[in-house]
Amino acid sequence: MLTIVIQAGGMSSRMGEDKALKPFLGRPLIQRVIDRVAPIADEIIVTTNRPAEYEFLNLRLIPDLKPGRGALGGLYTAIASATSPLVAVVACDMPFVGTMFIEGARRLLVKEDADVVVAKTEEGYEPFHALYRRETCLPIIESAIDADQWKVIAWFPQVKVRKLTPDEVKLFDPSGLCFWNLNTPEEFMEAEKLANEQ
Repeated sequence: MLTIVIQAGGMSSRMGEDKALKPFLGRPLIQRVIDRVAPIADEIIVTTNRPAEYEFLNLRLIPDLKPGRGALGGLYTAIASATSPLVAVVACDMPFVGTMFIEGARRLLVKEDADVVVAKTEEGYEPFHALYRRETCLPIIESAIDADQWKVIAWFPQVKVRKLTPDEVKLFDPSGLCFWNLNTPEEFMEAEKLANEQ
């Protein structure tokens, strides 16, 4: 059983408007993300502190369970809200999120009995396009928050993290685009052009 949680809690400050709701090829960007992951999800949840704006999605909408705790609080909310033992967390601004990546990560997590399967790119870890084992991760994230830690990956040393190699990432994401998150109107235009070519 797999829950996919789409995080729509960011401020979108560089975009100047809520990027999750900004039209992408004529539909809200978050709708594209949902459509791309829906085929493999047993449950889809959206975390947002503005649920009224997302009611049109007809999905479970969950506000922050640890308000004011930034990205780590958002990750806690995502994993705590899920009803499945495995939780894929995805940011709402990744138009090329792929089922192939999530499925590959799920196979690895099960096979190797890992708690987290996450890619590490040149920019660092990608915790908002990663897979988590709810039972082990949730209490440890809560402890990290209680200990006043803020870094999203502060708790990684306490669980079995399976870091994906660049070759594995390529295998799971041949396009090389799944971690691209859109922050500016220019990036939006560029991503729409690429999506039209696919």
